[in-house]
Amino acid sequence: MNANCLDSSAWIEITHGGPNAQAFAKALSSPTPLIVSTISLYEIARYTTRVAGEHAAEEILAFLNQHTITPVSPEIAAHAANLGARHQLAMADALIYATARTQNATLWTQDSDFQDLPNVRFFPKPHAEPPRR
Repeated sequence: MNANCLDSSAWIEITHGGPNAQAFAKALSSPTPLIVSTISLYEIARYTTRVAGEHAAEEILAFLNQHTITPVSPEIAAHAANLGARHQLAMADALIYATARTQNATLWTQDSDFQDLPNVRFFPKPHAEPPRR
């Protein structure tokens, strides 16, 4: 692969200090180009606005815009429709995966919907410890 693409869950882990943040940060420090799907921009901004406010979302979007932003093109949309049907992916997931595939990028994620797909680096979400009694 010639690039890396982090899905929304990976960016949220990094920007909000989740347990998998260090694993995903490896993609940021790699010399491999980093692309960002416009769908991820939407999902990250929406999540961050809800949990941390508009100002935090603006700061994160400014950081993300330092990387190569890949808009949804007709080619990506058509590829997403095929990938979504073949792998039973929701629309946003299919568009992010198609973005990675059309850009010859490895998709980094913790979303189990991508777990067994080609060209994906999957990091499972740590399971929460059950409460002690």
